[in-house]
This record gives sequence, structure tokens and C-alpha cells, in this order.
Amino acid sequence: MNDQPIRLGIIGAGAIGNAHMGAFRQLTDVDVVAITDAFLPHAQQRAEEHSISKVHESPDALLHDPNIDAVVVAVPNKFHAPLAIEALRCGKHVLLEKPMSINSISAREIVEAKEQSGKLLMMAHQMRFEGLSRALKQEIDNGRLGRIYNAKAGWLRKKGIPGWGSWFTRMDESGGGPLIDIGVHMLDLTLYMMGNPRPISVYGSTYAEFGPDKKGIGNWGTPNWEGYYDVEDLAAALIKFDNGATLSLEVSWAAHAAGITEDPFLHLMGTDGGASIIGSAGKMVSHENNIIIESALAPLPGEDARMLLSKHFISCIREGKEPITTAWSGYTNNRILDAIYESSRSGNEVKLQWD
Repeated sequence: MNDQPIRLGIIGAGAIGNAHMGAFRQLTDVDVVAITDAFLPHAQQRAEEHSISKVHESPDALLHDPNIDAVVVAVPNKFHAPLAIEALRCGKHVLLEKPMSINSISAREIVEAKEQSGKLLMMAHQMRFEGLSRALKQEIDNGRLGRIYNAKAGWLRKKGIPGWGSWFTRMDESGGGPLIDIGVHMLDLTLYMMGNPRPISVYGSTYAEFGPDKKGIGNWGTPNWEGYYDVEDLAAALIKFDNGATLSLEVSWAAHAAGITEDPFLHLMGTDGGASIIGSAGKMVSHENNIIIESALAPLPGEDARMLLSKHFISCIREGKEPITTAWSGYTNNRILDAIYESSRSGNEVKLQWD
């Protein structure tokens, strides 16, 4: 692209869309020129807050605006696929919020639309851009861990069901509960650290012990007490990869999880060393002369994750390069999520076949 600012449109004026607006507005080579939302007064409010000149009456109107180069899709999960696909067909680059879609079938349709369009699609997995994550990836790339053969990751909230009765807790609108909501973050981050091995089998279980009884309600999202709850509130899975490595994943919105932190966690075990991230604390471990050596893992300095993610999206557009959070990574995440839900339903291991 030329040196002109990239003209950006935002679809979704909620908290996540607002975070994207705040970051992109700080970039001198980006103009946030338009916004839309299902509730137009909300879009108009955000437009005033962020000095956005155009409020479109619908996503379709925004996507067909010839004065927009790229879009951010920050809407409820069930709209990810139709909006991302239409954006690509309209010749827009796309920054898509997680999860890629509510299932792997529609996620694959996004990948195909991306390939046919020749445009960029980047998944907005900001945890890859956190200072600790970048520091750990640097250590892994430098060979400090050797071959990573086992990982344990998760995010166990004790009381955090969001928006009870709203789209968050409806399977046909969200695609699932904590597994697809916060579990996808930890799944994505772990696969990235492990070098993106190909998953070949999944065994998992999901549970709904709190939500159906309106217990474990958190403070995120707006409840709809006339709605319903048909997703899980805890999921556990074992994933095996084509290189023999394994990943144990545990996530919850609500659980009687005594004696544990509610922070996201990641533990990696390699042939030459290990590492862990628990919340904002990181550690490295190795054996030297049969003695266990532990040391702190310090976050790399720099801007916050959202800003780095935004800059990466823009640089990938300008340089015509693939982002670190590719469309294929989003599809792979959805394949694993689908397999966990299917394994829970059937009680059997699910083996994954790849083209």
C-alpha cells in the first residue's frame, strides 16, 4: 500500500470494539473513519467519544463503503463468520475477534474466503503480544526449552459467568461457554508456544453445574433473566499432536476450585527446560548437574498487548505479510474446540483428519 493512512471501519461498539478504537486512534498511519453497531445510539456515542466521522446504519453499509480499507469485527460470536466473509468479498482486510467462529465448518468458510480474496485476515489474540508471552517465545526460539513435549494450560474462574441468559450463554449464538470464550485464548497461546503442532486426537468433557441454576454469576455482560443457559461452565480436555506432544486444558466460568488462583496459567515441559506463566508472573526451570535451577522470567518491555496487536495488523497490511495469528490458526482452534464438545457428547476420543 502507499503511504496514505489506512482507513479503518469498526463493526461493534461494545467493550472490545471500544478497546480497538482506543488503540487504533493512537496510530498516526490509521484513520478510524466509520463505525456501526446493532444498536445505533451506541455507535453514535462511540463516534463522538473517538471523533469518528461516519456512523453507518448497518454492517452491510459499512462493508460496501469504498472509502474503507480494513475492518475490525468485534461482535457476538455467531456474526463472526458472515461478517468476516462478506468483508473479505468486499475487498477489506479483516481483524477478527476470537473465536474465529461458533464452529469449525463456518471457520473453514472464512479461511476459504480469505484465500479467494487475497486480503489479510488476522485473529485478534492479544495474549500472544503480552510482555511475558513475548519473553517466553523468545526463550523458546533460542532453544532454552528444547523440544516441548507436554503442556498444561487453563483459566479457572470461580464465579464469572458473563451475561446470564444473553448471547454469552446460548449455544446457538456463542458456540459454547468458557471453553470457546476464555479457553480459546489459552489454547491459542499454548499452540503458538509449542510451535503450532497439528492436533490429531482429543478427549474431553464439559459440565454445567452452576449456570442452569443461575449460580456463579460474574460481573461481565448484561444479564437477561428471561433468557436461558445451555452451555458448559467447566471443560477439561487432553489433546495429542502429530509430534507426540500433549496438552491438558482446563477452563471454567464457575467452579468450586479451592486453593487455586483465578489467573490464566500455562506450563510448558521441554527436553532442555521448562517454563510457566501464571497471571503476571513467569518462571523458567532447568536441570544443571542434577540440580533444579529456577529463575524468574521477566516480561519484555514495550507497549501494551492491544497496541502491539494493532501495529502488527497495520504492518502486515502495508508489507503484505502473514500475521502471527493467521486465519489457519483460528481454524485450528475451532477444530479442537469442536472436538472437545463432540468428545463430551459421545464419551469417546475424537480423531482429527486434515486435508
